[in-house]
Amino acid sequence: MLAIAALIYFNFIVPSEDLPTVSINKVADYVKAGVVKKIAVSDDDLTVWLKEGQQPAKVRSRKEQSIGLTETLRNLGVTQEELASVAEIVQERPSLLANLVPVLVNLLPLLGLGFILLFMLRQAQSGNNQALSFGKSRARLFAGDKPTVTFQDVAGVDEAKQELLEVVEFLREPAKFTTLGARIPKGVLLMGAPGTGKTLLARAVAGEAGVPFFSISGSEFVEMFVGVGASRVRDLFDQAKRNSPCIVFVDEIDAVGRHRGAGLGGSHDEREQTLNQILVEMDGFDTDTKVIVIAATNRPDILDPALLRPGRFDRRVVLDRPDMNGRKAILEVHVRGKPLAEDVDLMELARQTPGFSGADIENLVNEAAILAARRNKKAINMEELQEAVERVIAGPERKSRLISEEEKNIIAHHEAGHALVMRHLPKADPVHKVSIVSRGMALGYTMHLPEDDRYLQGRTKFEDELAGLLAGRAAEELVFGDVTTGASSDLEQATKLARAMITQYGMSELLGPRTFGQKEELIFLGREIAEQRDYSEEVARQIDTEVKRLVDTAYERAMKILKEHRAKLEELAKRLIEVETLEGPELEALLV
Repeated sequence: MLAIAALIYFNFIVPSEDLPTVSINKVADYVKAGVVKKIAVSDDDLTVWLKEGQQPAKVRSRKEQSIGLTETLRNLGVTQEELASVAEIVQERPSLLANLVPVLVNLLPLLGLGFILLFMLRQAQSGNNQALSFGKSRARLFAGDKPTVTFQDVAGVDEAKQELLEVVEFLREPAKFTTLGARIPKGVLLMGAPGTGKTLLARAVAGEAGVPFFSISGSEFVEMFVGVGASRVRDLFDQAKRNSPCIVFVDEIDAVGRHRGAGLGGSHDEREQTLNQILVEMDGFDTDTKVIVIAATNRPDILDPALLRPGRFDRRVVLDRPDMNGRKAILEVHVRGKPLAEDVDLMELARQTPGFSGADIENLVNEAAILAARRNKKAINMEELQEAVERVIAGPERKSRLISEEEKNIIAHHEAGHALVMRHLPKADPVHKVSIVSRGMALGYTMHLPEDDRYLQGRTKFEDELAGLLAGRAAEELVFGDVTTGASSDLEQATKLARAMITQYGMSELLGPRTFGQKEELIFLGREIAEQRDYSEEVARQIDTEVKRLVDTAYERAMKILKEHRAKLEELAKRLIEVETLEGPELEALLV
């Protein structure tokens, strides 16, 4: 600011004309000599015009402060007659800006100090506001009059939809239920594996209910400072009560609803204080509210029992992976609005995607659309959708990977062994496709798909699956007289399956129908945390013996089938080397 003021002053107030400057004594000498034509006085500054013929023609000077020009010149010896020789003495009034700029320049330090104080004051006020809002809820409020997702966008979970439809209907027509003595459910807990549609269902409820919908994540309650989480819970339910009837959705409630006593610090743990506040808000003394809590989790096993009891979460809705008809319905939802070619068969796709969740199917359709766009097509063909299935399962093709002819020959025989043995085992799943093109970490793959969804597996089915898993290694040993690391994943799966048959499913004639070991596992995440042994070392040796017997028997079965069909194995491997991928009628003709 100081620089700007100085710039204005010297460019606009001080004359820009470059004049020689002389002393006031020299001006007096000019007047005595009678060569001055005009003198302009502006405050203490003087501008002197000399008569024609004089050099310089115009000069600048400065008089003493608080003394007039006439008195100054007289003090320097100029007589009245000599002053009279000056044709014109002009008293110029300085402009307002000329007077204002020096004042501003003097005030600049004070103005700068005031600006700094004002900035510090505003920062302090902002900090106070943040401190006051630190314990406020961060829930996002969605109005019920602008739905973005409805139950029409949810498929494959009909039972869960029905449960939540009743909640929505209760909010819309409470008299229909209250006349029969029914009360509004306090809460609905959605449980299921990742990707099964828990959050999507909650968004659909928000679109269908027509009432305010608060959405928050369980982790947003938890802070480093003790008491903040409980304060946010209180604020959330206060907002909900002011907007009742309404719905509060808490995603990933296991972040705050974990069993009390499991963390460090006992009951003084911040997370446990937050949970205590949730328990009170959901079913405490003040129960006359029309606030429904919907929560989602894939860890129901770690939730506190007080949170799960009726009166807080009256309903527990399990969202399982969809069956074949459910997958077809989900496909129909996600292909809506996308151009499909005539050869697309959604039921066939549903059959090829066992175990896929709703999120997997959405990703599948999106991958197919990207592939079609990459190939400059106007519609999505069945070819893109089937390739998308393989991309989701195993990853994209890696045709750029350089593989020697020797290794390609080993991979071809390995995959041909899988396909040939599975084709000749009565309980094995039908082989859909065989390829020696690398995908993800796999150098080749054999895709076998069940004909329908199965929920019960028999011992003979497992035994055939074991033989199919070990067929690749058996083919390597039969053809090349050596084995490679390519079967490492197959061996791992076979060992796990054989051990599960013995220790979990009681399928050992030697050890009988009982389980071995107490496992702690994540129910919907499919991971085992720890296992507690409840059997002796002798039983452990028997388990190892039984596992080895199952694996060895399956390996011998696979080797026997390959020896009986050695010519088919060579033919299939040779054709795989030529075309790299076999499927459909051509594959079936080579396997028969």
